[in-house]
Amino acid sequence: MKALASFLLLASLTLNAAAQAPQAELLSVKKIWDQGKHNAFTDLIDFKGLLFCCFRQSDAHVGGDGVIQIMLSSTGENWVPYATIAEKGIDLRDPKLAITPDQKRLYCLMGGSIYNGTTLTGRQPRYATSFEGKDWTPPLKLLSEGDWLWRATLHPTENKFYGVSYNCYPTTGGPKFEAEWSLKLYSSLDGSVWQLVAPLNVTGQPNESTLRFLKDGTAVMLVRREAGDHKGMIGTAKAPYREWIWTPLNVPLGGPNFIELPDGSLVAGSRGFGKTPGAHMVLFRMTPTSLEPILELPSAGDCSYPGLVWKDDLLWVSYYSTHEENKTAVYIAKVRLPWVK
Repeated sequence: MKALASFLLLASLTLNAAAQAPQAELLSVKKIWDQGKHNAFTDLIDFKGLLFCCFRQSDAHVGGDGVIQIMLSSTGENWVPYATIAEKGIDLRDPKLAITPDQKRLYCLMGGSIYNGTTLTGRQPRYATSFEGKDWTPPLKLLSEGDWLWRATLHPTENKFYGVSYNCYPTTGGPKFEAEWSLKLYSSLDGSVWQLVAPLNVTGQPNESTLRFLKDGTAVMLVRREAGDHKGMIGTAKAPYREWIWTPLNVPLGGPNFIELPDGSLVAGSRGFGKTPGAHMVLFRMTPTSLEPILELPSAGDCSYPGLVWKDDLLWVSYYSTHEENKTAVYIAKVRLPWVK
């Protein structure tokens, strides 16, 4: 009986501590764009004191000639259309923003797909740059046919980009997807030419991957998987980032992103499955080996692909969702994380 009483007391104390722990607080959500038929796959960056949000606009989730819309805000409250990146006959998808190593330009990385209806017939990454976010260079090709370099991340001390590319037909060259896909880590001095750093040993059709570097130089990678149990993976590596340790997660991912906050903690965002049925845009507390859901943003259906920025002691989240009027739209949320001082 004493052992049972001690167990119940410990359980009660644990539950009370969890209830009293600081919680993520959604302060606001603002729809900033819904003028296209399908508005999706966002990213967000703070460049020269201004917020830039990018996303794909097209007729549907798959197919068509998608264009990249760039929106601008000085405060995060009022957003204006600022620029469009397009390439005739090419579906530009999943844009991601970064600041070039020389700190002078915005860098937009995107997929360039060719569709026959909704059947993918070709794909190769593109990039464009801009000094002020208004006028962009024409999209230029990167890597090889079949590759998809999904995000460019600046290393804080090496002053160069790193990024992860996946290929759905790594041995045949397509167009039919193979049973297993390749995942490779690349680096670049300026974002125009990329060199292989290491192949990554992840099975289960790994694809969308976000790489970040912690303050101590450790690389952390969040990877979506399309096959097997469909659950994500987290990888960690020390420089020179050729040897990786992989930890399986207990949740599937979609459009995964994460950010290191000023206190060193990590917060991730992804399509997830939370307290209510169906897919939602979910924020997670993250460690190099785990994800724990902390907040479900207003969302449903076709959704997720967040951009994450820490600004004014708040987490700013761009994402898209189909929860209002069954129409995909782009949103900006502001979230308070009380544990970040």
